[in-house]
Amino acid sequence: MSVPADEITPDILLRAYAMGIFPMSDGRDDPEIHWVDPRLRGVIPLEGFHISRSLAKRIRSGRFRVTVDEDFDAVVEACATRGETWISRRIQALYLDLHRLGFAHSIEVREGTALVGGVYGVTLGAAFFGESMFSRVTDASKVALAHAVHRLRAGGFRLFDTQFLTPHLASLGAVEITRADYHRRLSDALAQRAVFAPEGYSPSPSEVASASGAISGTEPPGRMQPSTQTS
Repeated sequence: MSVPADEITPDILLRAYAMGIFPMSDGRDDPEIHWVDPRLRGVIPLEGFHISRSLAKRIRSGRFRVTVDEDFDAVVEACATRGETWISRRIQALYLDLHRLGFAHSIEVREGTALVGGVYGVTLGAAFFGESMFSRVTDASKVALAHAVHRLRAGGFRLFDTQFLTPHLASLGAVEITRADYHRRLSDALAQRAVFAPEGYSPSPSEVASASGAISGTEPPGRMQPSTQTS
């Protein structure tokens, strides 16, 4: 189903997420927003995220500085301004509204002062809807995801929704589940309370790197899904 983009408000967007659907557009200037409810849904089991030995080494190296909610606008902008994108200007504006309302968050990865990677998503109850990610240097988006998963575990989240499954996400432990199973998990997560910024939470890079098992993986081009929702 498609609707004129200017008719969507932050409240409508949050209600859509609570129903298990998410927005996409066909490009930056698309005047419409399409609601999507995939038959198969990608999720990252929070206790099944995999970090390869090389990624763990990169996290521990100190090469990257990771921050939270310091530059949400820039992360969304980096995710949106690619050759092919599902993030229209209206969708981007809605995410900025959700951030200001406390429902959307970003994790930024910097090398020196340069923003080189990041991930952002929407939170409701104990559900985190991963929307998009980007990477300008090798492994930057993986570092962002590793920090996101560690934070979500610490905050009591129950569901990490990636909308679709890509080979990149599968390499990190993501799986595909049926629509019915997803809606059951979503209902459970919405009934719980979680905190994106737990009090006193300040893990060392070593703690993040040691938080899961080890498998190899490849670097993605865009959304958590390629041009989907978590690059």
